[in-house]
Amino acid sequence: MKKLPFLLINLIYLSVYSQQISGIVYDGTTNVPLSGATVTVKNKLVGTNTDFDGLFALDGVDESDVLVFSSIGFQTKEIKIGNNNFFNVVLQEDVEALDEVVVVGYGTQSIREITGSVSVISSEKIDAVKPTRIEQALQGQVSGVNITSQSGSPGGGLDIRIRGISTNGDNRPLILVDGNVIEELSVINPNDVASVSVLKDASAGIYGTRASNGVILITTKQGIKSTPLTIDYNAYFGVQETTRMLPTLNATEYALLANEAHASGGQDLPYSNISELGKGTNWQDAVFQKAPIFSQDFSLKGGGEKSTYSTGISTFGQQGIIGGEKASFRRLTARFNYGLEFFDKFNLKASILYSGTARQTLPENAIGSLLYNAINISPIIPLTDDDGNPSRAIRMPIEVVNPLIQDKSSLNETTADRLSGVFGVKYQPIENVSIESNYQWNYTEVTGKYFSPIVDFGEKGISDKVFDNLTVRVFDNPFDIYRDYTIDTFIKLNNTFFENHNFKLTLGNSIFRTYAEGYGSTGVGMPEINNIDQANIRDAEQVVPKFINVSNELFDSRLLSYFARLQYDYDQKYILSAVLRRDASSNFGPENSVGYFPSASFGWVISDEKFIQDSKIIDFLKLRLSYGILGNDRIGSFKYVSLLTGEGVYVFNNTLSYGVASGPVANPSIKWEQQEANNIGLDIRFLKHFDLTVDYFKRKTIDLLLTVKTSGINGVSAPGAANPVANAGSIENSGIEFSLGFNKNFNDDFRLGFSINAATLKNKVISVNNQLGYEIGGSFGIGGLEGPSRMEVGFPMGYFYGFKTDGIFQNQEEVDAHASYEKVGPSASIGDLKFLDINMDGLITEDDRTNLGNPIPKLTMGLNFSFDYKNFDFQSYFFSSLGFEIVRNYERNHPLTNRTSYTLNRWTGPGTSNSTPRVTTAPTSNTLFSDFYVEDGSFIRAQNIQLGYTFNQDNSNLDILKPWIKASAKSIRFYASINNLFTLTKYQGFDPTTSTGSPLGGGFDQGFYPNPRTFSMGVNVKF
Repeated sequence: MKKLPFLLINLIYLSVYSQQISGIVYDGTTNVPLSGATVTVKNKLVGTNTDFDGLFALDGVDESDVLVFSSIGFQTKEIKIGNNNFFNVVLQEDVEALDEVVVVGYGTQSIREITGSVSVISSEKIDAVKPTRIEQALQGQVSGVNITSQSGSPGGGLDIRIRGISTNGDNRPLILVDGNVIEELSVINPNDVASVSVLKDASAGIYGTRASNGVILITTKQGIKSTPLTIDYNAYFGVQETTRMLPTLNATEYALLANEAHASGGQDLPYSNISELGKGTNWQDAVFQKAPIFSQDFSLKGGGEKSTYSTGISTFGQQGIIGGEKASFRRLTARFNYGLEFFDKFNLKASILYSGTARQTLPENAIGSLLYNAINISPIIPLTDDDGNPSRAIRMPIEVVNPLIQDKSSLNETTADRLSGVFGVKYQPIENVSIESNYQWNYTEVTGKYFSPIVDFGEKGISDKVFDNLTVRVFDNPFDIYRDYTIDTFIKLNNTFFENHNFKLTLGNSIFRTYAEGYGSTGVGMPEINNIDQANIRDAEQVVPKFINVSNELFDSRLLSYFARLQYDYDQKYILSAVLRRDASSNFGPENSVGYFPSASFGWVISDEKFIQDSKIIDFLKLRLSYGILGNDRIGSFKYVSLLTGEGVYVFNNTLSYGVASGPVANPSIKWEQQEANNIGLDIRFLKHFDLTVDYFKRKTIDLLLTVKTSGINGVSAPGAANPVANAGSIENSGIEFSLGFNKNFNDDFRLGFSINAATLKNKVISVNNQLGYEIGGSFGIGGLEGPSRMEVGFPMGYFYGFKTDGIFQNQEEVDAHASYEKVGPSASIGDLKFLDINMDGLITEDDRTNLGNPIPKLTMGLNFSFDYKNFDFQSYFFSSLGFEIVRNYERNHPLTNRTSYTLNRWTGPGTSNSTPRVTTAPTSNTLFSDFYVEDGSFIRAQNIQLGYTFNQDNSNLDILKPWIKASAKSIRFYASINNLFTLTKYQGFDPTTSTGSPLGGGFDQGFYPNPRTFSMGVNVKF
């Protein structure tokens, strides 16, 4: 309403005085009028500013004059007046200018001031990727950050590794959302995120103990003072599908090889009428399906003269490409942020975030999982029997069952309700001094519903499968409550001395506590149900509480910290930052609880020096150096003291009695794990539109906190017991990070941008101080040799340890001349794998095992390309991970289980194959862990490709859309997107991004649930 009188006055004025012009300036991102923008006439002392409604008026101008429109944070725009009297001007955000200020520890810094290795992702980049979880937006966007999937199923966890694996324990980075510690990122709606800052080196030292694995700072979208209400609505709907199916044998091929195997073993042939079998059942076709995914969110923000507000609500739903609703994830989030200048120099802020999630799962990524069975079950077995019921897995190994019965009998759901809040006050008593205090908290309730129905997978009425349950229905109903809070109080002082000497001092205190309690019961003798929502523990014949004689306190950890940071710069050319943090952790005994963690960094803005100031190529050049010591206490609570946390169950007079038992073996000597972090980097901006960053880093972790093996005499295998934790090793990571970006507006209609980043990583174990000299982990096959994954001096963490092969035995002479297999299994025969005798003692033994590969990528790369042409926009994101291996562990290797098609190239006689062994029912050593099962996992993936078109107020086509939305929209953008379009890899499994999430024992693919390909269409509306 304010615009109408102003425009009428200007139109009347213009009808008399042709020398006056007027118009409106808009924010190109929000399409809201831009107040305070500067409008000048080029080369003349004539100018004005836009008012609250973005309006301006100028007189005394000529047709030949050029108007210059500018505003802080926006790209300057020039328009020739010509015969125009009224101008609609849209200013686009200046990405480079926006990046000038980023969020760091307990405050913000400009790019010029930053002396550490910090990467920033803007909301525009996040929106372009359309991630289901915010972690996915980091992959390929930030060098040195690697994201791997624990599962591609809906709601599946993601592992974030910043600059490699630094410990054998918890490698998660510290994550803060608006300053609040968040452990589970599924609570965040990606569309609520304004920016993400990743602290990768000693600059994270301000956060002390929790920063050893890096820090991720997430800032949600906030309102802006003195801006009108803006409303955004975003929605998309998509269809998911698997990216591939494994080429397993059809029924005819399967029967031929099964007969060949039995003949080779001297046994009767199992199949006689092979010609009648045809292709049989494709079990992967039966379990994979197309699945929907949808998301929508609604948000509004704005601000008054002394206040800001922002609120939003979102829903997200995703069904699984295996199981549909049986493997689904749902999320509802709601947030509210509010800021108020209560009175002069006194500010309040408050935010609250609610997230409710529900996830259903199927057995996955394990021996006996649903995909494992779909690969291994016989293709001769039909989907259903003559009565229309799912067929039974007859003549299959005990863990191989019909995956459709698995799907049907999987009845479970995990729900989580999370409430997070931040309340803060800031007071500036005098100029250059501010005092701030924040109280942050999280409260989470997790409820599990896990139902075990009566089910018979094998012979009817006979328990011959490991998953059979022929007796009683059981319902497990745990209920856990997780709480934590952080109280941060700090004072900031800043001043300038002698004009160019700038000081900033931050002194603070932080109190942190996280604790949890467990409740719940198990119901025995439940009625039959068809849906998990029908399960009610009150219907059980017997209810057994989960915690009877032992405490229900799951953990309780506390930190008391003090920190100081001094920042100094001379004329913003020579910059120094120094931090000292003292942390006291309850996870260590009184004598070892306190740790001191210093760090320092230096920056030199070389481009301000006289010898380079006049360069026409280099616009900005800065050298960065940093060094620091960071700590880690993430080992769980009370590992230094003996507790009766175990529980024993005994039978007296046919009655169950519950007692207490010793928990994990205590080690009162454990102390802080420490990490020395070094970094040297260069930031270069050249030719106005190019940005280059190069970093070299080296991180060494000492006093590594490991769970070490001890003698069985200590009772470490008893219920509730475990091996102790000890400071027993050191590990080193080093590498080079590189990123290059280009962004340029060639004219009003065309913008082009691209970026490429790459990071190398060398991981090496320096010491392992236990009795063995190494740590083992992982598992391979059924009953294989112990420890196929190792942590050992001189090798990468979790490297694969097994037999190296040298082809296939082609004749008996080769067998007779080779080292004996009698120490590890059956004697070798022609057609078997030939293991190398590493120690040349004439025997193949466990000592002949060696390094077979590294699960940690040596090189990761990201490539992003985008352009805008008029109202069209296009983005594409690619990610590559190179130089790592994966273990193919999804094959059962049983005479009657199915096989993948590579076995068609098996050895059948001298010279037929020197890579794939014979098939036989006779005992062989071919199933021992060897490099035959280790594959190159390197891949290149098209993460996201997206094309959009925007209708806005400069486009008359917007009028066509108004009836559709029945509102006066500022802009509407429609887009189509494809996630995970293709993956180029030599790996034969479903997905090369497989991970168990474990530093020791990761990289074993036991039927990994693949990340789906998603086709989606969406809309972004701004009101």
